[in-house]
Amino acid sequence: MSANESLGRAQELAERLRSKLDGLERLAEAGDVDGAVDDLSEIAELAKQIEAEVQRARASADAGA
Repeated sequence: MSANESLGRAQELAERLRSKLDGLERLAEAGDVDGAVDDLSEIAELAKQIEAEVQRARASADAGA
């Protein structure tokens, strides 16, 4: 996978992360603790995936440099 592809994937994941953060805010306002906890675990997983894509992009860019 190229650096650009990895960065594109990271951007898609970041958009999903922003959406989940918005949902988390709504759940917190509604007092839905269980839903908020579920969203937090999904947010943590998305953050891990974003970091992995950034690392792939960095490695790909370093290999091509």
